[in-house]
Amino acid sequence: MFKTNLMQASKIHHITETAGCFQLLEYDRDISVSPASAATAYFAQEMNVRKRQVIASLDGKTGVTIQSGAMQMMIGQVEAATNVKGAGDLVKKFVGSKVTGESAIKPQYVGEGLLILEPTYRYVLFEDLARWNGNMVIEDGLFLACENSVNLSVVARASVSSAVLGGEGLFSTALTGSGVAVLESPVPREELIEVELQDDTLKIDGSMAIVWSESLKFTVERTTKTLIGSAASKEGLVNVYRGTGRVLIAPVAANFGIATPESV
Repeated sequence: MFKTNLMQASKIHHITETAGCFQLLEYDRDISVSPASAATAYFAQEMNVRKRQVIASLDGKTGVTIQSGAMQMMIGQVEAATNVKGAGDLVKKFVGSKVTGESAIKPQYVGEGLLILEPTYRYVLFEDLARWNGNMVIEDGLFLACENSVNLSVVARASVSSAVLGGEGLFSTALTGSGVAVLESPVPREELIEVELQDDTLKIDGSMAIVWSESLKFTVERTTKTLIGSAASKEGLVNVYRGTGRVLIAPVAANFGIATPESV
């Protein structure tokens, strides 16, 4: 038996979202600051720059897999194990980590109790794979955790040209199965654009898609049928997603070209 005030709402933090075995604890303000950093902390919280912490409640049946190094503490009868099944599996995971940029070893935790992950200033997304028809592909660096009913694998692009020209890399991480995945997003959910395709096409000028259905075909194409036309439109190449599925787009993650009020 154990008791903790970690998930109790207070003037400092509260639970903002729950999905599967996961809960999201958000710190409304940071009071462990020095006089020199107090002003920065105040304006940070006003702009939604806050610490967020994922907590997994383990019931002895559902375990979780997390990003290597993400664990902060375990409370109760919780045990850790690697997801390596042998030497061959280790080599496979090592190769996969090199091509996707993700860590090779992602520890699994089982038992009864609480698993608390390290705080992050990034935005946290809870994605139920049921909404993605059991499959989704994510950008490198987004994975934080998932229920152990979710399988992680490496998928290759349909063509080398689409990977190189699209700025998405040759390989990505795919999540398949059932359950909830936890992702670290560069922008809050309110700023994400969600597009659902039904035998249709989505074209994006740049590498702004962070999650998409594995069922979609990804290519890189000219905006017009001719090179001269593409040059005249000043758009050049676009990332194209075709088929049936869903795409999450972060259009403001790298808004370097947006005019500032001073330049308007």
